[in-house]
Amino acid sequence: MKEKTKDNVYKAFIGEAKAYFRLLAYAEKAEEEEVPQIALLFRAIAEAERVHATSHLNLVKDLLVKDTDTNLMNSFKREKSISENEYPDLIKTAEQEGETTAATTFSHARDAEAFHAKLYERALYHVIKNTVKAYQVCQVCGYVTDKKAPEKCPVCGAPREKFKTVE
Repeated sequence: MKEKTKDNVYKAFIGEAKAYFRLLAYAEKAEEEEVPQIALLFRAIAEAERVHATSHLNLVKDLLVKDTDTNLMNSFKREKSISENEYPDLIKTAEQEGETTAATTFSHARDAEAFHAKLYERALYHVIKNTVKAYQVCQVCGYVTDKKAPEKCPVCGAPREKFKTVE
């Protein structure tokens, strides 16, 4: 695939993926406002946007998805970079602007990303190969553990009930 088209396909993928999540949020709001028909419309179009995103991703998948070891290494590097380089800047800006809620969510994400990087690193060293049966994911901040869900999330303090099992 030629470079400009590849870039455009990737941009389209990102746009459709964003639309999917935005429309799900709109559907949730419509449900809260007791407008079920509009919520249904938003969910249906969100599903269509997911189809578009998947189609676009499939066009560039060979360029983005490599062998598992490479994917692990790339994921480790990305999580480490995001937690160490990108989120600190986002936190600093939010704090400077007095946006404490944004600063808190950025801090939670930064800390959770650091844990993600550690899990990827363990996978790279084959520490978790064939031993993990499920992960526990905090639905408040995104912290992930391969152990039993803790009483309280170490990142955001959410109770055990806020964890979702991924098997």
